Amino acid sequence: MKIVILDGHTENPGDLSWEGFEKLGELTVYDRTANDDDEIIRRIGDAEIVITNKTKISRKVIESAANLKYLEILATGYNNVDGAAARERGIPFSNIPTYGTDAVGQFTIALLLQICNRTGHHGRAVKEGRWENCPDFCFWDYPLIELSGKTLGVIGLGRIGKSAARIAGALGMKVIAYDIVQSEEGGKLAQYVTQDELYARADVVSLHCPLFPETEGLINKESIAKMKDGVIIINTARGPIIVEQDLAEALNSGKVYAAGVDVVSVEPIRPENPLLKAKNCYITPHIAWAAKETRGRMMDIAVENLKAFLDGKPINVVN
Repeated sequence: MKIVILDGHTENPGDLSWEGFEKLGELTVYDRTANDDDEIIRRIGDAEIVITNKTKISRKVIESAANLKYLEILATGYNNVDGAAARERGIPFSNIPTYGTDAVGQFTIALLLQICNRTGHHGRAVKEGRWENCPDFCFWDYPLIELSGKTLGVIGLGRIGKSAARIAGALGMKVIAYDIVQSEEGGKLAQYVTQDELYARADVVSLHCPLFPETEGLINKESIAKMKDGVIIINTARGPIIVEQDLAEALNSGKVYAAGVDVVSVEPIRPENPLLKAKNCYITPHIAWAAKETRGRMMDIAVENLKAFLDGKPINVVN
């Protein structure tokens, strides 16, 4: 079997090994591949196995890759692959559903704590001499927020949403959640409520839902208007879930106190993105998933996915 990995650099910038894949076939790894159908088709060539992370696999690519038998994405979200086109050709398409649960839950709360405590800002202020020149024994120039007793509203109480809910509960927060699928485990971590009730009650709204047509633009002028004044919004899911211009306006007006986002609508971020100039907006470069331990787990699961396909029993199939 010929195996092509189209964009391996983010998964393995050099601190992991591709050995697991090398044992399963003739492996070609490209660090990056431009989102150009013709270039993608050329690089796939006559390979039977194609693995991607963010490189787009369109219907044209799938229909042109004559030998293609299996697709795998090095991620949980899979909106960059035309799963329907793969299904029509009888090509299984698998994702990595569980690798980043703890890391992304941790990062969600890290963004929230940064907003509440401004540790980075105050640490820099000390080194700039602002504490030593202060007449008091302590110094701060942003409001500090205690989370205990406040309400976290989780939109999408799946694996990552549950992880964030557990940590928030340990901090003394009340947790409510909206999800179209409710579970007994979720009910132990959060109180299920309607979407509008979540908007009305939450001091912090945290997004953990997949990007589907029904969730694209979910956070917009209308939904923000239903939220508390001074709400905090966290997004470690997918950028297009938020209408960024609407969030920027809400931040600048003070309706939304602050936002922490690890994802944006177009990545890498473009200089015209309105969130770059919005007040109290913390943006990180899509790294919630990127701890070495997490990427190693992804590698292991990806190899197991491929082994299962080669054994005739594909797993984690999403199409």
